[in-house]
Amino acid sequence: MIEIGLKHTSELTVTAEVTAERVGSGDMPVLATPMLLALMENAAMLAVRGELPEGATTVGGHIESSHLKPSKVGDTVCATAEVTRVDGKKIWFRVSAHSGEALLGEGTHLRFIVDREKFLSRL
Repeated sequence: MIEIGLKHTSELTVTAEVTAERVGSGDMPVLATPMLLALMENAAMLAVRGELPEGATTVGGHIESSHLKPSKVGDTVCATAEVTRVDGKKIWFRVSAHSGEALLGEGTHLRFIVDREKFLSRL
């Protein structure tokens, strides 16, 4: 049973591989916005993973977030996702990312519970 308030924090150390210039989302050596969003999605996925039935997983459906401050190579970024609403197979999260005390971004994320085999069979 997925309950409101379930929470997880995922951590990332910024390396050259996750910079905007490396992933192609910009031309600066700072954490790429797509990588910040991926870290938020990872936190959401892990927040509910242990509560899913066997054979089920979650997939991202929508994410909306700010990216307020840059992070340089070597910085540690923590993204937290907390379940705010559940409706059948839909799970909504509040997501945020910090580096130390600095807020890097915040927003909302929607994930769907899917049967892993059925999902992959549609490819």
